[in-house]
Amino acid sequence: MTSVEAPIRGHTRTAADLAADHIETLAPSLRSLQRQSSRLVAWGEELADRLDAGARLLAAGNGGSAAEAQHLTAELVGRFQNDRPAFSAIALNAETSSVTAIGNDYGFDEVFARQVRAHARDGDVVLLLSTSGASGNLLSAAAAAHECGALVLAMTGPAPNPLAAASDDVIAVDGPSAHVQECQLVGIHALCVTFDRRIEELRDAHVQAARPQRGTP
Repeated sequence: MTSVEAPIRGHTRTAADLAADHIETLAPSLRSLQRQSSRLVAWGEELADRLDAGARLLAAGNGGSAAEAQHLTAELVGRFQNDRPAFSAIALNAETSSVTAIGNDYGFDEVFARQVRAHARDGDVVLLLSTSGASGNLLSAAAAAHECGALVLAMTGPAPNPLAAASDDVIAVDGPSAHVQECQLVGIHALCVTFDRRIEELRDAHVQAARPQRGTP
């Protein structure tokens, strides 16, 4: 057996076969996400409306989902494709000193919830990402966000799951964890496309409103 072959259920398959299978089996999960594209549009527009009015996004996840939370906040604080104003967005899992201090003093289930209580205000948005939808620290964060009057959105794996039930709205992707995480990235980019389009519309509306009306002295 060469280094690029592996036994699978009694058969020998090459690494190329395994890679091709992984990509091919992603398709059903992508279709699951695509069926929820209208929800992504609604999220992007709602997020743009709120952040343009001064609200903040707080995002969190564990493991690979933590990386996607940071990816999203980076797109909002920086930019996605075209230049636009910066918006307030914090990835709670990236606050390493807070995460370790809170985890040490209050337990791991509180590492996001305590930060939500510190940062979230009425009208803010809290976006929680989880492949299982069962992470205790995200469930605690959702409860804390509701206490603060924030809108709670979740991207999860297959529903029903506890986080989906604890959120105001959810995009639940069917498939194994790896494909759910891959779809999270696609969903985040789709969200950013919609967000940026809505921000352009809001900018145009602000400019139009600032122009003197005809006949106005």
